[in-house]
Amino acid sequence: MAMLTRRDGKALFAAWLGYLMDGFDFVLITLVLTEVADDFGLSMVTAATLVSAAFISRWFGGLALGAVGDRFGRKPAMILSILLYSLGSLACGLSWGYWPMFAARLLLGLGMAGEYAASATYVIESWPARARNRASALLISGYAVGSIIAGQLYRFVVPAWGWRAMFFLGVIPIALALWMRRGLKESDDWQQATGARSGRGGDGGSGAQEGRRKGGVAEPRRDFITLLYRGRLAPLNLAATAVVAVSLFLLFTERAGGFVQPLVALTAAGFVLFTAQFAGRRTPMMVTLMVTVFCAFLYSWPIQALLPTYLKEDLHFSPGTVSDVLFFAGFGNVLGCVLVGFLGDRWGTQRTYVLSLCVSVVFVLPVFAMDSGQTAGLALLLFFQQMFAQGISGLLPKLIGGYFLTSERAAGLGFTYNVGSLGGAVAPVLGASLAGGRSLGPSLAWLTFALTFVVIILIAVNAPLRVQRLAGGRETAPEGDLTERPAARTGTGSAATGPATGPATGPATGPATGSAATDSGAAGPGSPHPAP
Repeated sequence: MAMLTRRDGKALFAAWLGYLMDGFDFVLITLVLTEVADDFGLSMVTAATLVSAAFISRWFGGLALGAVGDRFGRKPAMILSILLYSLGSLACGLSWGYWPMFAARLLLGLGMAGEYAASATYVIESWPARARNRASALLISGYAVGSIIAGQLYRFVVPAWGWRAMFFLGVIPIALALWMRRGLKESDDWQQATGARSGRGGDGGSGAQEGRRKGGVAEPRRDFITLLYRGRLAPLNLAATAVVAVSLFLLFTERAGGFVQPLVALTAAGFVLFTAQFAGRRTPMMVTLMVTVFCAFLYSWPIQALLPTYLKEDLHFSPGTVSDVLFFAGFGNVLGCVLVGFLGDRWGTQRTYVLSLCVSVVFVLPVFAMDSGQTAGLALLLFFQQMFAQGISGLLPKLIGGYFLTSERAAGLGFTYNVGSLGGAVAPVLGASLAGGRSLGPSLAWLTFALTFVVIILIAVNAPLRVQRLAGGRETAPEGDLTERPAARTGTGSAATGPATGPATGPATGPATGSAATDSGAAGPGSPHPAP
């Protein structure tokens, strides 16, 4: 077992605290959705778009703040993200109608995207390679703890001071988080990669793979923002950004009319355009990874976003009872994150993910078969359902990060995850629409049940890697989990023991083909036995 240091604990706690506040701020809208709908005179479907609004802006937040993390360091990106989502929470509390609230949620989404990308990358890269599933999972548990705290405060704050007070509370801990992050050092992997690129030291072997080569000298790789908006395709990318933004706005504010399919196609085309410039020949892999994350949000967010509404509207629970039930659900989520972190380091990321989801489907349908007189049973079932279905999300940063080199990981993870998170924007609107004014229970149950099986299949077959190889990109497919290669503190050294066998063919062509790992002996990112 990897030995952990005091610095490892400080890195985790600082990032965990920020992610706790992120979870607190983000879930507030789900708790007060019915109060906001009543106050602003909104239908439940329209109110659900306020949940979706934060997801609409997340793709750009992941791109932009991920670029900050790759270019300037993980720590500046974390600080900027926490400022953005705290200001977004304050703006939600000051909103006087639907559109101001919608705009505030967009701002909050930008910050949350950056928080996920920067904090997850920072913690994973700061911990020893053999403990990085634990690092990933323990970090994500902060989101669940934030949700629990929000749920418990709801029962006291809203009846006494109204829903706005909940959002004002979201800015209180900002000073503590910034203080904790002021004394942090950068992640080992990021310092190693940037030092090698600039000739300041680090592992010469792995560093050679982190940049493009020109005249035999490694150059820093351009960040995502520079790549898209300062190159020769900048006008096209600026136009595509505007098209994607407008399309998402129309889609998630019920203004698409009969143009839903064309707008979806335009949005998807824009994301593929950006991905192709970032990933180069690894585009099939990255797009498939986005689809996997999208489906993961579709199975998890019907419950995450609409469970409080279901408990209040369908089961007629009081605010206190809602808080109690959500406490058990959130506590299950926290314990699930801790459990899968240890199991992931023992069994492997991919195997743990699949097994946990297989267990979770057992509890989905019974959860929504409970009535208002079975509160204890409902809380117990939600505890286990969230432990195995939502707790496993703790491994998602580790799973996604394993497909990207250190120099591109924050932007790659941030963009991939937050484009996929649009499934979270679709989920509450889809769940409310399928219910059609009737009980939410059946639509939430079947959405969760069906999409969980889709995610199980995609992860079990390692779809991103399989699609990359089927598309003819076998030589650019990662031969193992790339987060486990820079293992400077484990005593094993870097996985890449020599320079790349030739110059890179683009900004992101994948790991060097001269790696010690053979194609037949590597199961890909998330494998329980990654290439040495």
